Amino acid sequence: MKFGVVVFPGSNCDADMIYVIESILKQQVVRLWHKDTDLQGCDFIILPGGFSYGDYLRSGAIARFSPIMENVITYAEKGGFLLGICNGFQILCEAGLVPGVLLHNDNQKFNCKNVYISTENKNTLITQNCLPKQVLKIPIAHGEGRYYVDDNTLKQMKQNDQILFRYCSEAGQLSHLANPNGSVEHIAGVCNASKNIFGMMPHPERAADTNLGNTDGLYIFKSILGLVTA
Repeated sequence: MKFGVVVFPGSNCDADMIYVIESILKQQVVRLWHKDTDLQGCDFIILPGGFSYGDYLRSGAIARFSPIMENVITYAEKGGFLLGICNGFQILCEAGLVPGVLLHNDNQKFNCKNVYISTENKNTLITQNCLPKQVLKIPIAHGEGRYYVDDNTLKQMKQNDQILFRYCSEAGQLSHLANPNGSVEHIAGVCNASKNIFGMMPHPERAADTNLGNTDGLYIFKSILGLVTA
């Protein structure tokens, strides 16, 4: 599989993502500069984490208008697979590719720590390798990660199985204490109705190397590749 990682001014997780894809998963990956327009025949596009354009206006608000995004949006609307992580998730929301918005954390602080997320829907490309309600330990690093969506849209999302992950305790329980940013219904990741565009705040690329003592992120990456995680 050929992956494309879009690099914006201020991206700081692109190298981590490329390392995981290239060195751990042994897949082809190309850097797609934000001023480019050619997606180079990639099978899967990733918008990485970071602080695109310094998070001016709102996180992801300027990056959504980068030259490459026109083709990324067209690619995704035609059914191409697209994953946005952290700032990438914010960009997806700003572009209207997934429902909802990402607001300032309810504690008004930048949260950087390991959290636990429960797999809410295993019937997507990025979760097919997970068990139902499987708990994954994945790091977060964000100041604007509080997912919000209105009640009617949330109802539709539930009907369409668009909720991918929820913040939870290590035992898989949903609680205020386990919700690091105040996201509505503890939501940590969602997809579009067609289930080809995925957004999540936690960073699976930071939990994919044995040297880090945590490889839970590989469940997500190996799901994309259709591989089984031992």
